Amino acid sequence: MLCDNCKKNPATVYVRRTVNGVTTEAHLCEQCAHEQGEWNLVMGPSLAFPDFSLGNLFASLLDQLPGQTAFVAGGRAQRCPGCGLTYADFREQGRLGCARCYTVFRQPLDPLIRRLQGGVRHVGKVPRRHGGTARLRHDLEHLRQELNEAVAKEEFERAAKLRDEIKLLEERLRGGQ
Repeated sequence: MLCDNCKKNPATVYVRRTVNGVTTEAHLCEQCAHEQGEWNLVMGPSLAFPDFSLGNLFASLLDQLPGQTAFVAGGRAQRCPGCGLTYADFREQGRLGCARCYTVFRQPLDPLIRRLQGGVRHVGKVPRRHGGTARLRHDLEHLRQELNEAVAKEEFERAAKLRDEIKLLEERLRGGQ
C-alpha cells in the first residue's frame, strides 16, 4: 500500500484518530509521518509519551522524597567504586550504573525502593501451579506478614484466624506434604 500523502513510498505507519466522534485513518510513509508530527524516531508513533522513560519516572519520584538533595561523604559527593556514578548522576539519569551502586547508595535509595516496591527485601514469587515446600514457605511468610499487620491494627479475631492457618501450614511443612 502506498502512502496516502505522497503516493510514492510504501506506507509503514498507520494513524487512526477519533476527534469529537469523527474517526480518520491514514496510511503514511515514515517521512510523511515525521513531517506531519506523527512519528518520533526514538519512541515510535506520537501517541507514545516522548518524555516517558523509566529514568524520568525514578527521577521524578526522587524529587518528591524529602531530604534527597545530595549524598555526600567526607565533604565530597560519594562515587561508586565500581562505575564512578555519583548520587547526583543517579538523580539526573534515574539509573544506577552497576550492582555495587545499590550498596554504596543504600541509605538514600531505601526510601525510594520502599515506595516503589513496598519493602527493601526481595521475596520473589512462586508460580501458583507449583506445589511443594516452596509454595508453602511463600504462603507461610505472607500469612505471617498479614498476622503482624492484623495485630498492629488490633484486629484480634482476624489475627487468631491467621495464627491458626499458620499453625496448619507449619504442620504441613513438618510433615513433608
